Amino acid sequence: MNTLLAQNDPAMMKAWTDYMTPGDMHKWMAKSNGTWNGDVKTYMDPDKPMMSKTTANFKMIFNGLYQVSEFKGTMMGKPFEGQGLLAYDNAKQEFVDTWVDNMGSGVVVMRGEYDPATKTLHLNGTQTDPMTKKDTTIRQDILFVDNNTQTLTLYGPDPTGKEMKMMEIKLTKAK
Repeated sequence: MNTLLAQNDPAMMKAWTDYMTPGDMHKWMAKSNGTWNGDVKTYMDPDKPMMSKTTANFKMIFNGLYQVSEFKGTMMGKPFEGQGLLAYDNAKQEFVDTWVDNMGSGVVVMRGEYDPATKTLHLNGTQTDPMTKKDTTIRQDILFVDNNTQTLTLYGPDPTGKEMKMMEIKLTKAK
């Protein structure tokens, strides 16, 4: 921000102040802070999901504007670690989510909205397909069942391009 311009322009100063001040969606995100235990189903074959466990830690950073999530567990019999950064952009009034993990070298980027009627955060975005070396469309729904239970479901294309459930994680807040 050009502070000299903002100091001389009250409208610009208000816009920047509103942009950097946590609001209701940030407070809503903070409800997930803490440690969670997860049961993971990975769907390479839609009829035979692979089961694994994960532990997730969520915390707000930078004055409560962003939420970092760190996941650790196993996937396909190998150690798994991943990290997400969830933001609510006050100006655009949308969520932005990024994800990186040790199972790839790309960055997943998704955007979306929270639907209070269904208690679901709907995100759409892209990830790299290592076979084609191109982006592929994915979507994720995070259902907030209650303050102690969340279900994260990730969808992407099957080999024919048709959407399929790729993963489902049931998270339960640790006591």
